Amino acid sequence: MKKFKFTIRGNEYDVLVKYFEDGVAKVEVNGSPYHVEVQRTVQESKTPVIVRQDVKNPRNAHKIRKSASAAAGITKVTAPLPGNIMNFYVKEGDSVTKGDKLLMYEAMKMENLITAEKDGVIKSIKVQPGDNVLQGDVLLEIE
Repeated sequence: MKKFKFTIRGNEYDVLVKYFEDGVAKVEVNGSPYHVEVQRTVQESKTPVIVRQDVKNPRNAHKIRKSASAAAGITKVTAPLPGNIMNFYVKEGDSVTKGDKLLMYEAMKMENLITAEKDGVIKSIKVQPGDNVLQGDVLLEIE
């Protein structure tokens, strides 16, 4: 049995649900017994449709523009996921070839190895072992 107290238009009602099964309930409202048939309507939920405005691309938006650092031949190595820097295999001024180990960092409880994307020289290292990094943070630069 469940007890409820309702206030409807300023009037208080003590409702005692004695029995409820197969859409029939035996209730007592302020001491008066009632048999109540409960109708259930299944309300289907609709998946909302998101309407997005057309994206207007300006002329020549499809062309890749090189930044000043890219024009100078500098490649920024960024963190693919948030994580913690564990250790470096290179230092500033070291020559690297494509595929060489640069650093190890932990992301999502896994050790991830970052390798060189191109041949070059390590221009600068932007983080230290133990640093926390976010996705997209610059870790080091290769010239």
